[in-house]
Amino acid sequence: MLRTTLAGLRMHKSRLITTALAIVLGVMFVSGTLVFTGTLKEGFSSQVMGSADKFAAIVQPEDNGPAAPDADPELLPSSTLDEIRDLPEVAKADGVIKADAPLLDKEGRAVGAFPTVGLSVSDATRYSATEGRLPEAADEVALATNTASETGYEVGDKVTVLDPDGKKHTFTVTGLIDFGIDQELAFMGVVAFAPTTAAEMTGVSDFTEIDVVGADGTEDTAVASAVEKVAGSGAEVMTGQKKGEELAKSAGAQADVMATALMLFALISVFVAGIVIYNTFAILIAQRQREMALLRCVGAQRGQVFRSVLIEALIVGLVASALGVLAGIGIGYGAYVVGGEAFGAGGASTPLVVSPAAVIVGMLVGTLMTLFAALVPALRATRVPPLAALRTSAVAHGLDKGVGWKRIAGGSVFFLASAGLLAMALRGAQGQMGLVLTAVAGILAFIGVVITGPLLVRAVVSVVGIPMRKVGVPSMLAADNARRSPKRAATAMIALTVGATLITGYSVVSASVSKTMTDMMDKQFPVDYQISRQVGMDSGEVEGVPDDVADRLEKSSKIATVIAERSTFQENGGEPTRVTAYFNGEVGTDVTAETTSGDLADLGPGKVVLSEDMVSGGLGVGDTYTLETEKGERSFEIVAVTKESAQMFGAILDKEDFAADFPKIKDNQRVSVKGADDAESDEVRNAVYAAVDDDPTLQVTSLSQMKKQFDDMLDTAFLAIAAMLGLAIVIAVFGIANTMALSVLERTRESALLRALGLSRGQLRRMLSLEAVLLCLIGAGVGIGLGVLFGWAAGASSFRGMLFALPAGQIAVFIAVAVVAGLLASVLPGRKAAQTSITGALASE
Repeated sequence: MLRTTLAGLRMHKSRLITTALAIVLGVMFVSGTLVFTGTLKEGFSSQVMGSADKFAAIVQPEDNGPAAPDADPELLPSSTLDEIRDLPEVAKADGVIKADAPLLDKEGRAVGAFPTVGLSVSDATRYSATEGRLPEAADEVALATNTASETGYEVGDKVTVLDPDGKKHTFTVTGLIDFGIDQELAFMGVVAFAPTTAAEMTGVSDFTEIDVVGADGTEDTAVASAVEKVAGSGAEVMTGQKKGEELAKSAGAQADVMATALMLFALISVFVAGIVIYNTFAILIAQRQREMALLRCVGAQRGQVFRSVLIEALIVGLVASALGVLAGIGIGYGAYVVGGEAFGAGGASTPLVVSPAAVIVGMLVGTLMTLFAALVPALRATRVPPLAALRTSAVAHGLDKGVGWKRIAGGSVFFLASAGLLAMALRGAQGQMGLVLTAVAGILAFIGVVITGPLLVRAVVSVVGIPMRKVGVPSMLAADNARRSPKRAATAMIALTVGATLITGYSVVSASVSKTMTDMMDKQFPVDYQISRQVGMDSGEVEGVPDDVADRLEKSSKIATVIAERSTFQENGGEPTRVTAYFNGEVGTDVTAETTSGDLADLGPGKVVLSEDMVSGGLGVGDTYTLETEKGERSFEIVAVTKESAQMFGAILDKEDFAADFPKIKDNQRVSVKGADDAESDEVRNAVYAAVDDDPTLQVTSLSQMKKQFDDMLDTAFLAIAAMLGLAIVIAVFGIANTMALSVLERTRESALLRALGLSRGQLRRMLSLEAVLLCLIGAGVGIGLGVLFGWAAGASSFRGMLFALPAGQIAVFIAVAVVAGLLASVLPGRKAAQTSITGALASE
């Protein structure tokens, strides 16, 4: 029986090529992900270990847990550094100063919503330049690589940095430092100075870290022990090796998060590959009914037939998995070389890391997936009666059994369960739970589609077939072929449906979120620009936008509306309550929000507007709300309740009440500006920038630019997800091509008869192309429908008030892709069918 199985494999190897390709692609994604993240971890580890383990000891303030927002940061006093330097076990030591040092861009404005970090560096600290050199003189700086990329500064350029008094200082950039693994520094950006200059530019003389180099011949542990004695109880001392290991572990955790995300896409590809493998073996077994029956006639037992099919699947799975692992190793390392630096790790200098898991998991996934997918076809093979050997043809009629009421009943159960979970997600559950319920509902609906797929194909083809029969003979035959084998068609299209559902679902969420954010900005803050202060990491009260900025804007003829927002957080009933007032603008007209009751325009002295999360205990419009102010408790009449939003929440007071009850709040947290109707956009921009010209730390944000950045972020995420799911679609196309190829082999005599009756080679190829396109369009159409439904549900259950948006352009592109995929899938099967000899095919049966 084994020899028979191996002989069958050799004889039918061409039929299994696309199946093997599907396995290779799925395993490639799995192994490639493990190789990529393993090499990324090694890159992180070598980078941080290289910067930390060259030091004998590293001293940092003791971590006492989260500090209050207004608390001073824990620092190491400069006297500690002096004591450490005096130790005989220490060759040299230096401290790291870290505090605000705003860098100005080429237009003279402070970079970012947060001030760049001023950092002291030297050859005795663990930071080194990846390009150029570290600063040494008082007029030299080094920039973080991401800061240089954002601002366009390069080594040799002149830059301007503000000192604590706001005075401008000019420096020359001598080098770039990569802080990729330090999330805070990578996010905020860094300007690095020589130690003395850092103290002058930040106004800070104490340290966030002290790095120690040991004397020759002294063990690191001995150095760390000596340093610990002088550092005191408020400091944490560890060897450079241990610190490097901690940093590497933290960086490895970041890589693990990325690995989890990538592995989700890998599992989708594996799932699609499994569908392709199942479909292939199902068709092969159905086509080989006579062969299986002959084996039974000559004495083969059911168990031997079952094992022969599984052995066939095992061999194909092992060979294809091995090829997939090899391809994954190459793809994973290539991805690291190309994109490793973007994640803050080294590039091609990091050695390739191929863990045993990358090989073992890849082999197991591919082999077990193939065996599991072949189980049902193998069981079906054991049920072929010996009398089937007497039949005169070997068509795959077995695939079309069971298309009836049982499928309708089974599918209905899953559809009803899906609808119930969807209703719970939309009406009851919120946030993450709503998203989980929606995902489970989507899976149940997909199972229902799989069960009722043949009925769906038959129904769609019955409708579409009416116009197709009027177009010409090839299209009429294509429709009849699809309708004749609906189960095969449904199984082939399901693989494409998976990718179509996920891509469409995300595009719906992306478009809807974008539309909701735009609507929210337009309604609540219908302005052109917003002005705010940089938020520093230093402690102390944060200054706002000076009131004279709003005064200058109001005097400009190019500005129509100026809305100054002042706010504070006040303890109220044990909970911090945000209290806000809008000056120079009318609530209900210039500043709006969706209300659940009342009218924003009724706000005036002695009255308050509350967000719905603050209304409890039966409070409502007309009731009295008590608020703690700087002058004691005050009572206000509730005139409106707003829905929760990111812009307007908490308690909204009239500007007169706010000024009287919170007299210490003089500066505006934010100033919003709307240009005059007759002013050009450049004139409005110039007027806004002129009003803030004398204070470069004020941030000017264009609302249109903010919307564009938000849309660009969503589009980038969509392209990344589409690219990763694209592999699943490629596998699905291979599956459809395989189905078409096997169908051509099965219908060899039929095709010969059609040719004998006058069908040309071109018409035969066109018939197969239309059949493949029809399968792809049905699969894509079902996926698009599921994606639109569950994409909307996922957004609506996660974000209350989300507006639905249908991304018609992206859906149109996907339909076009489905058509092209169908045409490509039919090329080789169509060519093979057209080249088959008519007389040879007719004589073979």
